[in-house]
Amino acid sequence: MNLHEYQGKSILKSFGVRIQEGIVANTPEEAVEAAKKLQEETGTGWWVIKAQIHAGGRGKGSIIGKDQRGVALAKSLDDVKQIADNILGGILVTLQTGESGKQVNKVLVAQDVYYPGDSEPDEYYMSVLLNRETGRNMIMYSTEGGMDIETVAEQTPHLIFKEEIDPKVGLMPFQARKVAYNLGLSGNAMKEMVKFVTALYNAYVGCDASMFEINPVLKTSDNLIMAVDSKVTLDGNSLFRHKDYAEMRDVTEEDPTEVEAGSHNLNYVKLDGNVGCMVNGAGLAMATMDMIKLSGGEPANFLDVGGTANAERVEKAFRIILKDENVKAILINIFGGIVRCDRVAQGVVDAYKNIGEIPVPIIVRLQGTNAEEAKTIIDESGLRVESATLLQEAADKVKAVLA
Repeated sequence: MNLHEYQGKSILKSFGVRIQEGIVANTPEEAVEAAKKLQEETGTGWWVIKAQIHAGGRGKGSIIGKDQRGVALAKSLDDVKQIADNILGGILVTLQTGESGKQVNKVLVAQDVYYPGDSEPDEYYMSVLLNRETGRNMIMYSTEGGMDIETVAEQTPHLIFKEEIDPKVGLMPFQARKVAYNLGLSGNAMKEMVKFVTALYNAYVGCDASMFEINPVLKTSDNLIMAVDSKVTLDGNSLFRHKDYAEMRDVTEEDPTEVEAGSHNLNYVKLDGNVGCMVNGAGLAMATMDMIKLSGGEPANFLDVGGTANAERVEKAFRIILKDENVKAILINIFGGIVRCDRVAQGVVDAYKNIGEIPVPIIVRLQGTNAEEAKTIIDESGLRVESATLLQEAADKVKAVLA
């Protein structure tokens, strides 16, 4: 589950990470009040107005139809209101949103932490995530903060450092000091960075995150270390342990069809192809998508109906797949282990009749318990549904109907 910047910062702060203070606002008027409150609490005279969307590159992105970036500096309360008015309700386009962009419903009014008169500030990149090659958490960091880490990795890979954490002992003090040393810090700044790294890792583990990315981490002129931005992804499987974090979910930032599928306990991910997939089991779904690709088609989605592929779930899955106008055929691939294939076949027939005429051909492959009975049900249904026995046969039939 992805979080907005202000939500991620609230988690960081709760674990003792120093952050750039800010207040979220939904209207230009709220933004002005937030700016006044920040001025009272922090003494800031300037403010940074940040669009809150689940995408990076906001500072370089722009609002469609307006000369307005997604992140801007306000030097007066009038600027705060004007910038917030330009951003809120607008469509922000960044490299990560694509050309369609994302609508901005909230802005974060943050204190200006770049002190007037300072020379070029020291900014660093830091993230905590799982290294899947080793199965260990790692801290990835660089002196090149404020830049796209992909660009740094491509052009100057020697400036990216990695520190892997032994799960038996966790982050050790010498590792936090090593991070600070590699960033070129000393004295009080080094001590502050050690505290920052330790608190950041504790936050990552404590909230069951999949990733923490802070870009940039700022060293102020008085040697304070703070998170100026935050990109946080939480492990959705752990949210039952964190009810307060689960409430942070913003469904307006997610694909509406995926949200609808989730409400029916269907695992659905939209893709860019033309063949809808309905499968039980993630492994079988991946194999099915591979076969479609090898047969010349392109999967339009990943959809796992789970172990109870009854008529109701199949019907809901059909309706969700058909919301995608690019779908030209649907491949149903079910292995009947616990669930009986004949029941799934009857569920397909019943779902088809409940929906009415489905405008695309359907290929059904059922294997496992009562597979022969299931094939008979499909073949004798009189519907625009073809049955298949082998996965290759099913893929070939998909290829034929797309030709």
